[in-house]
Amino acid sequence: MQKKRVVITGMGVVSCFGTDVGGFYQNLLDGKSGISLITEFPCDEFPTRFAGVIRDFDPGDYVDKKQARRFDKFLSYAMVAGKKALTGVSLETLDKKRCGIIIGSGMGGMGVYAEGVQTLLEKGPRRVTPFFVPYILTNMASGLLAIDLGFMGPNYSISTACATSNHSFIAAANHIRAGDADLMVCGGVEAPIIPIGLAGFCACKALSTQNEFPERASRPWDKSRDGFVMGEGAGVLILESLEHALARKATIYAEYLGGGISDDAHHMTEPRPDGEGVAQCLRNALQNAGVKPEEVNYINAHATSTPVGDMAEVNALKKVFTSNRDKIAMNATKSMIGHALGAAGGLEAIATIKGISDGKIHPTINLEQPEEGLDFHIPLKAEKWDVNVALSNSFGFGGHNASIVLKKYRA
Repeated sequence: MQKKRVVITGMGVVSCFGTDVGGFYQNLLDGKSGISLITEFPCDEFPTRFAGVIRDFDPGDYVDKKQARRFDKFLSYAMVAGKKALTGVSLETLDKKRCGIIIGSGMGGMGVYAEGVQTLLEKGPRRVTPFFVPYILTNMASGLLAIDLGFMGPNYSISTACATSNHSFIAAANHIRAGDADLMVCGGVEAPIIPIGLAGFCACKALSTQNEFPERASRPWDKSRDGFVMGEGAGVLILESLEHALARKATIYAEYLGGGISDDAHHMTEPRPDGEGVAQCLRNALQNAGVKPEEVNYINAHATSTPVGDMAEVNALKKVFTSNRDKIAMNATKSMIGHALGAAGGLEAIATIKGISDGKIHPTINLEQPEEGLDFHIPLKAEKWDVNVALSNSFGFGGHNASIVLKKYRA
């Protein structure tokens, strides 16, 4: 039985490069770094003092002004990215009972949570805000956006750490293919750059400590890499059945072919040494998409800049892509914007889709001493690239693996 075709008809972004998709991608093409020293709170005593911080963020008319003052930042990011993804969609023409939302988050409303704990300790339980519980819940991004839009279809959140966004895309596409919805708003959001968020990852010893040159700290596949760099933001797509998109004459940016998931079943934070969990995920994605490995010629890698993780992913990719690796371009978006955790896959999906639609892929920056055995073609500056089939990978703490397969839309 032939699967219902699913296409991407909208993109919304909140990032250290702003909230415009075109501007976001142009900064990536230009090889700019969005990483800088943290000035939002004192962090002189932290081993790591830099991140891909979002500054001068203004939710504008996308969020009610009164609500915006109360919201955790992750909610505002989700509302802005979700509504911007729907730019140009005539909402009154949609059957809102057949429109759904799946926007996940790895960590949810950490800012509101931290403030609530401080209020409890300093001022007592009666001074804790009544919005405390609603604004820390990971599902509230989807819930509040649905309330604003009136979308009554499938609605929930997924939380699988750094694999969150890709899991959300896969789930959303499955709802469309199952006939549960015609249109899904989906992706991931994260706002973890606060003292407790930074301290937690420092305690894990997961972060780079190259404080002297923060813009050079995220260096996937480089021999001198020493950990990932925290990022934040939101990446949201509009997935839609092809029939529905054509009927409303929507602009189609790319086609979603399929996705694969697996688990390493190995360790809370470290990848499986033999790479079999990731390899299984990749095989599942290609099989679900109906694509052969030799058809793929672009990979947006998870590539976080950790000593173990980067080459573990490469070695898993080699298990699946056994030939013509030099004909497959592979890049690392995190080299410029850091690792946005649950939002990473959303931001990287947008970078992948722009690569497909624009015929130009962005570089990986800070790659000065490449590891041996990379084998794939890694652009160090923007390159014209006719993407046939693209793969975008995301892997999270807990061993969660999720990969999606995209290609240029052809009638």
